[in-house]
Order: sequence, then structure tokens, then C-alpha cells
Amino acid sequence: MNNTIPDYIKPFLWSYDFSQINLEKNKKRIITNVLNLGTKEATDWLFSVYDKVDIADAIEKPFAGEWNKKSLYFWSFIFNLKAGSTKRNIP
Repeated sequence: MNNTIPDYIKPFLWSYDFSQINLEKNKKRIITNVLNLGTKEATDWLFSVYDKVDIADAIEKPFAGEWNKKSLYFWSFIFNLKAGSTKRNIP
């Protein structure tokens, strides 16, 4: 996995030190912020970097109080998940 995060992702992680962010160690943070705030370009990048299981984990076990309700509902619907649930039906 290339640990390079494109510049167009930076606005969605504005409060973090980019030199310290690691794609593997910080994947839940990156996934959460991009799905919650990102553009189509950002989400396309996210889907090219992380697999559906990693993304589903971030949706199913959301950081408390950090998701916009509409975003969490939307991505839960797209992935056929219920946030906070262990039931999976990932296509």
C-alpha cells in the first residue's frame, strides 16, 4: 500500500498533521472523514485504497459523535449495513 495521501484529501483531514498520518494505522479516521465530508474525487480515491471490509468496519463501528447522521445513513444504505451492527451483507 502506497502511504501517499493526495493533496485533495487534505481538506478532509485539516486538523491532523499530514506528516504523521499513516494509511494503515489511521484508516478508520481517513475513511470516516472522507465518507463524512469528501467529494466524489476523494471517495473514488478512498475506494481505490481501502477494501469494502475496511470501509464497512468504519461504518458499522463509527467514532462516537463524529458522523453526520445523513452521511452515516447514506453510506450504511450504500453498503447495506446498519451502523453499530455486526450483520454484514457486503456485495
